[in-house]
Amino acid sequence: ARQLSVAELRSEPAAFSLRRPQRGHHSGFPQMLLIITAAGASVALFAGPTVPVSAGAASRPAVRMMSDAGFTSKKELLLDEEIDRSGVEADIEEKVLDSSKLSVLDAVQWSPSARGEPGKTPRDLAYGPLDLYATDLYEVKRRETRTVECGPIKFGSEHPLVRQTMATTLTSDVEGTIEQVIKCADEGFDLVRVTVVGMKDAKACMAIRKGLDERGYDIPLCADMHFAPKVALAVADAVEKIRINPGNFVDGRKTFEETVYETDEDYFKERAFFVEAFTPLVEKCKALNRAMRIGTNHGSLSARVLSFYGDTPRGMVESAIEFADICRSLDFHNFVFSMKASNPLVMVQAYRLLAAEMRRLGWDYPLHLGVTEAGEGEDGRMKSAIGIGALLADGLGDTIRVSLTEDPECEYAPCNRLAEIGTARHSDSAELAGQRAVASYTDSRDFQSFARRSGRLPEQQEGDQLDYRGLLNRDGSVLSAVEPEALREPQQLYASLGCKTVVGLPFKDISTTDALLLSAPPPLDDTLGRQTLKRLMDVAILPVIPAAALAAAPVEGAVALVSLEEAASGAAPPCAGRVVVRLSGEESAEEVRQLKALPHAFVLLDPPASLSRLHASRRVFSLFEQEGIDSAVIHAFRPPPSDGNELALQLGSQVGGLLCDGLGDGVAIVPQEGASFGTDFLRTTSFGLLQGARMRSTKTEFVSCPSCGRTLFDLQEVTAQISSRTGHLPGVAIAIMGCIVNGPGEMADADFGYVGGAPGKVDLYVGKEVVRRGIPNEDACDQLIELIKENGMWKEPEEEEAGEESAAVAA
Repeated sequence: ARQLSVAELRSEPAAFSLRRPQRGHHSGFPQMLLIITAAGASVALFAGPTVPVSAGAASRPAVRMMSDAGFTSKKELLLDEEIDRSGVEADIEEKVLDSSKLSVLDAVQWSPSARGEPGKTPRDLAYGPLDLYATDLYEVKRRETRTVECGPIKFGSEHPLVRQTMATTLTSDVEGTIEQVIKCADEGFDLVRVTVVGMKDAKACMAIRKGLDERGYDIPLCADMHFAPKVALAVADAVEKIRINPGNFVDGRKTFEETVYETDEDYFKERAFFVEAFTPLVEKCKALNRAMRIGTNHGSLSARVLSFYGDTPRGMVESAIEFADICRSLDFHNFVFSMKASNPLVMVQAYRLLAAEMRRLGWDYPLHLGVTEAGEGEDGRMKSAIGIGALLADGLGDTIRVSLTEDPECEYAPCNRLAEIGTARHSDSAELAGQRAVASYTDSRDFQSFARRSGRLPEQQEGDQLDYRGLLNRDGSVLSAVEPEALREPQQLYASLGCKTVVGLPFKDISTTDALLLSAPPPLDDTLGRQTLKRLMDVAILPVIPAAALAAAPVEGAVALVSLEEAASGAAPPCAGRVVVRLSGEESAEEVRQLKALPHAFVLLDPPASLSRLHASRRVFSLFEQEGIDSAVIHAFRPPPSDGNELALQLGSQVGGLLCDGLGDGVAIVPQEGASFGTDFLRTTSFGLLQGARMRSTKTEFVSCPSCGRTLFDLQEVTAQISSRTGHLPGVAIAIMGCIVNGPGEMADADFGYVGGAPGKVDLYVGKEVVRRGIPNEDACDQLIELIKENGMWKEPEEEEAGEESAAVAA
């Protein structure tokens, strides 16, 4: 049987017909033409040389399906029921069935493959190489996207960013869900997503929609679908939007069994089964004008995608593009994309890659931004700000969800604030002026892969009396801004710097400040202040002090902070053991070039408020690459008076966005006058930034989902319990997942996993492998700790402190 694509059939203006084969090649068998309709249905048409169909037959099934596929009744067709099947052998029937999958694929206009040698892939040859992921890398301009309608709201670049959240109630609890949705709407959300597991939930959605309408709430609902195409089809009658996950819409529960695909063709031919399952939903959404989100999750890629692309941003993007190709082939365009991950770096890379692919394909679909399983409190807000903020800073994004392990209404404040920060980037006159004030440069970042820039660390020199290697940490550094008066309260200062103490003397710990930013040294007659400073310097917590102030009150071995001009003129005082050069981002390329010849421990990058931090910093790093300068760079961040949540969002958006590109070796938060932040709070926030940016781990990393109607235990309570008992394990990552949707996938990004497997039961994972199943909830935390112990990653809190003190005394 010859395979004909829809495009081939449509291209023939005359009646299509097939001649009988020549004798000797299946002689005597009727030729078969297999047509696949847009709905994914197939009809076998056997033809003689040409057998016309009468006009009156146009209403008959085969012709009707052909008409649905875009062919007119004037085509010369032979209906299946008019065929004389006598003499057709069974083996031909088998071949027809075997070939049907390939014919299904021909009904879709697939995007060319992106696999192969860079620059020579089929997609490269068809559309050219990947170029930009953003409209403009030097001035923030919102990416132009089409309008997607979702009930009374609209997504797209011509509309404000849409704020959304997700209900945590059981969807079958109609009244409880209505109350929670109303609470979210009153808080300010534009859309609420609800869990839909089975037909019971689908029917409940109808009642929820009706109940909301009766109470005067037209806030649109989005059904969150996994594993159940038929349920998705049913719930489309009740809600304004459907979220489908390409990783499990058809595949079922995630597995990690690997299938080796030798060629693109082997991989692509397996698309047929999800084309057939997905097509009816697309057609229904199109008919009812429903919106759709094609939402890929890093933690729930299908086994097929994992086997072909690996657990990568490219796999996330290609998984979504396949489903978008089906939508586009059916002329359905009322959809948005998302590329979520619990790792902000993976999430940013995936969104940028998708935006770049859409740019070269000529697509303009909106983006839904979010870091999934971000967690709770400051950590959850920080991770969300890093990922979402980095994308908004380049004009990407049309709707936002901040996923916190908290009640859904608590997500509104950070969600709304990130939307405000992102909108200001391309609409506020002061923001735009700061971007335009940055001198011209060439942005040389490679958005297709992540590689942290490796800054040169300080080294010891002959004759050094202090350990200058302690100035910076190879995994990321935190500098604490301290006023000289604080040195007169040594024990309070040691605690705020995160020091361990033994008999009153400070020692460095895993989360101790690496160095101090002192506005001035203590006066020469301040005996207590100078004694405190010396004790800190003796354990490699060294002060960085402005050169002029250090010259006025010398501290032997201290580090002098100088401008580039001062460094070139040798302005560092004789007492300085090292020099740190402060850059503002306003320096010319010629001035920056001088750094190559100037001895310095690292660079403090401190742009003025008149410059866009993002663009000024990118310019400095671009010049460093151009000139071969390998200096380590610490970002100075000067927040105005605010609260802790605002600080986390601003720090994550501004500095975190740079760390997502591997640009920077640490942070120094220097609060502006009037700010009430304590040194201890700023230190822990700084370490939170480094951990959120996947640089330096100083506490247990928790990957916890935000809860939804699928959750099989009280996530907030369980997360708090696990955190209280295991939060003292730096370098250990624990995933806490309410169900199996993303759970098994996110195990690949965690050392241990605690995943709801059934009501009242928990499955425990080591890495991505389940090792204990069906554990009662009340025993699961104890067994998780047993697992951590069995794998040699447990330390008792008391033993850890005792061990540190013993080591300190011995030193």
